[in-house]
Amino acid sequence: MLFIRPLPCFPSRLARPGRTTLPRHPLLITQSNVRQRPLLCGISSTRTLASDRTATKPVNATPDRSLPVSLPVPTIRRVLASRQVGDSVDVSGWVRSVRRQKARAFIELCDGSSLEGIQIVLESNILTQCSTLPTTGTSVRVQGILARSPGGKQTTEIVANEFTIIGECDPDSYPLQKKYHSIEFLRSVPHLRPRTRTFTGLLRLRDGATRYLDEFFANQDFVRIHTPILTSHDCEGGGEVFKVVNHSQHQAGENKEFFQRPVFTTVSAQLHAEIMAHSLSRVYTFNPTFRAEPSMTYRHLAEFWMLEAEMAFITDVHQLVDLAESMLRHVTRQILDDYASELVHFQRWVSKVSSNDAPVDLEQRWRTFVDQPFARMTYTEAVEILQQHVQSHPGAFTFPVEWGKDLQHEHEQFLADHYCQGPVFVTDYPSGIKAFYMQDNPTQQEQPGTTSASVDLLVPGPGELLGGSLREHRFDALMAKLQKYHLDPKEYEWYTDLRRYGSVPHGGFGLGFDRYIQMLTGIKSIRDIIPFARYSGHCHL
Repeated sequence: MLFIRPLPCFPSRLARPGRTTLPRHPLLITQSNVRQRPLLCGISSTRTLASDRTATKPVNATPDRSLPVSLPVPTIRRVLASRQVGDSVDVSGWVRSVRRQKARAFIELCDGSSLEGIQIVLESNILTQCSTLPTTGTSVRVQGILARSPGGKQTTEIVANEFTIIGECDPDSYPLQKKYHSIEFLRSVPHLRPRTRTFTGLLRLRDGATRYLDEFFANQDFVRIHTPILTSHDCEGGGEVFKVVNHSQHQAGENKEFFQRPVFTTVSAQLHAEIMAHSLSRVYTFNPTFRAEPSMTYRHLAEFWMLEAEMAFITDVHQLVDLAESMLRHVTRQILDDYASELVHFQRWVSKVSSNDAPVDLEQRWRTFVDQPFARMTYTEAVEILQQHVQSHPGAFTFPVEWGKDLQHEHEQFLADHYCQGPVFVTDYPSGIKAFYMQDNPTQQEQPGTTSASVDLLVPGPGELLGGSLREHRFDALMAKLQKYHLDPKEYEWYTDLRRYGSVPHGGFGLGFDRYIQMLTGIKSIRDIIPFARYSGHCHL
């Protein structure tokens, strides 16, 4: 048995490689039109924009030859989509609510396949056969006739012919009765909160976003790869790490390493993805990531999900920016099309639970992602904007704004929530605050210091959503970086080998998937975005 303990962080310097002087290589995204970007956030630029709808089908796409699957009971979603009024239907699910009248009863039944479920009508002939009505949380099976509903809340309902209780639910002890439950209370019952309407919708939204990401990358000829959770590289600059230790040897006081060297849970799949990109050209991975940071903010977790993409033969950080923007547009548009009821629910729910906070217009947030080009500015321009705000509003920020220091969350919030009022890419961060593997930009006289070909995407709500860079692909320059950051070249010999043998310009980015869902739903705490939250002092289940 292995157990994991946190170790202190090594120097946290996540950088993004700088821009090379090589000619730009066209992105895989279909470049369908060139247009002048409108003035956004005081910065205009002309970019070749990727069309979000013109991605072609993968070359190796084949017709669906899968055999039909015959499952015993169809989902409620399938019944509502494929059956006609008057058809005999058979569904199963959990009772969300029960309403009794004199001659009949109404049950709201949900099986997780749709947000609202379906109404079941128990007429008097069925009621006489029931000794007691099912209570909230009871699992049941219903056979009956699909009928038009005279009520205004739903168009169809099922009039039951047979009604079977599968699993009873004690109403006196069941925590999720039909009433409002605070999000803090639901956090205390992670094994039951998926049964609520809000978390059913949240889980379905996560599933849809995952599928649309896979769809986007498949259409751009990316290969999904599997990278390890355990790694011998203690910290790639992402923060504190968890060390993996053999539990029995630890109890016995033995110092022998199970893997014969220190091993840690991954803080990023980037270095492994770079290996694969030097063979497959375009790769991505979607994995859990671990950070042993004691932070207790609403934006941080010890375990979270991250999508990381790596692409060979790119020479400009704005090619990464174009790819990331097209990816997020595609996913958000698909969610708007296919999960409208869930998004409407979250708009109402957020308005209810955040009555004391500033109102959040989620629909405007979603539309900004789909309808408007993302704003773009350099780090230097961002600092100038922030400093101008401080001059006109003294004391606006807790942390000082200085060139050469990383942007704090309050700075990111101002840029995305107030100045741009939407997503904004910030590029060309100072090299000194970024990681060793990021490529430096050519020196420019107007810059106070050396910058890197790096990018962060800032969005309303969570702030930083995505970070990426060009990677240093030149052997001599990378060796100089290792020396500058006091890293042992022997430990990174495999990494420098990629520069010895057929090196190519390349780059990539990482997307905080949970923060993306947080931004979409407006849910304030990331602990309520992931099914089973892990953070300092908390690891239930």
